[in-house]
Amino acid sequence: MLIHRKICGESPNIPRMTSDDAPLYLWQHLDWPTWRYDLHALATPLANVSQAQGRLLGRLADVGWGTQAQAQLIALTNDVLKTSEIEGERLDLASVRSSVARRLGVDIGALAPADQHIDGVVDMALDATTHCTAPLTAERLLGWHAALFPTGYSGLSRIRVGAWRDDAQGPMQVVSGPMHRQKVHYEAPPATRLPDELARFLAWANADPSAEPLLLKAGLAHLWFVTLHPLDDGNGRVARAVGDLFLARAEQGAGPTPPTLPGRCYSLSAQIQREREDYYAILEHTQKGTLDVTAWLMWFLGALHRAIEGAHHTLDGVLDRARFWQRWAQAPLNPRQRKLLGRLLDDFEGKLTTRKWAAIAKCSEDTALRDIQDLLAQGILHRLPGGGRSAAYALNPSA
Repeated sequence: MLIHRKICGESPNIPRMTSDDAPLYLWQHLDWPTWRYDLHALATPLANVSQAQGRLLGRLADVGWGTQAQAQLIALTNDVLKTSEIEGERLDLASVRSSVARRLGVDIGALAPADQHIDGVVDMALDATTHCTAPLTAERLLGWHAALFPTGYSGLSRIRVGAWRDDAQGPMQVVSGPMHRQKVHYEAPPATRLPDELARFLAWANADPSAEPLLLKAGLAHLWFVTLHPLDDGNGRVARAVGDLFLARAEQGAGPTPPTLPGRCYSLSAQIQREREDYYAILEHTQKGTLDVTAWLMWFLGALHRAIEGAHHTLDGVLDRARFWQRWAQAPLNPRQRKLLGRLLDDFEGKLTTRKWAAIAKCSEDTALRDIQDLLAQGILHRLPGGGRSAAYALNPSA
């Protein structure tokens, strides 16, 4: 697992490399940050992503507000969970889902208690996409950072919150491995350079959007911010939010009719988490290479394409759930049965047994068995083959 740290000791003032030196990192090149990429090689991936965006937005335009809201609830919940998971932090699913539902105004029944930290991650994700046309400023980025760390701590470590790093503890490095055998994967520019570096980044971010394709700008923004690594912690999460802002801008012209809801119904962060090893490998390779970042953009567009295609599966699931509840709207179901059927429709893990039913519904096993037998009689559930005394059940495919 990669971690971000500062090595103790005096922060060296690392200069830009001269033409006679072999540059170690992107920001040490003489022509940094003059990005180069092969637009001809990227033309097909760009077209594929744009077409996939258009197809998804077209499907969303054909469904009602409720279906859009459910699809966005799933996508944003995954996005918040996975952008933190990439950095090794696991958030509580119920708390994240509740926080997202509150902000989208989606009814999911009982809500988990509010969690300040989780609410901050959700607020950052929503601000990046729902206010994507607003300028990207230092104040906005630092506001996102403050939302990520409301207590001023990352784990047990006190960090600078809502402020750029100062390298007081040494240069910012990305390392992995045990303390006695740590491998340095990357070292960021010295803090003394951050004012100029960030001013240049923000000027580019807010420049004429027609200067380059917004999908490429999303990939470049992600790479540029994580290369600067300007924060004590949370750089990856903020970098992905910055990329999401440009993706949301790109989506505004991708579909025939924009969806009713702001935001999106796919999660790039969830796709990156699925391909986490490749993500870190391409980042490290790119940051130690030249300013020709074609390979990074190819990977970014590929991951984005796979994320959008995966959203069609999510939307299919939402539509299947809507059809299920429409069919059984008049069925005599008690609250326990509705709760468990909802869980089964939401990719229930493992097999449903009487014991699991009782634990989730907080009832006795006798009551659970009666609930299940009633659903068997109505044809909503069916018993799985085998099992003996530990009978297992699933939704009837014809339900």
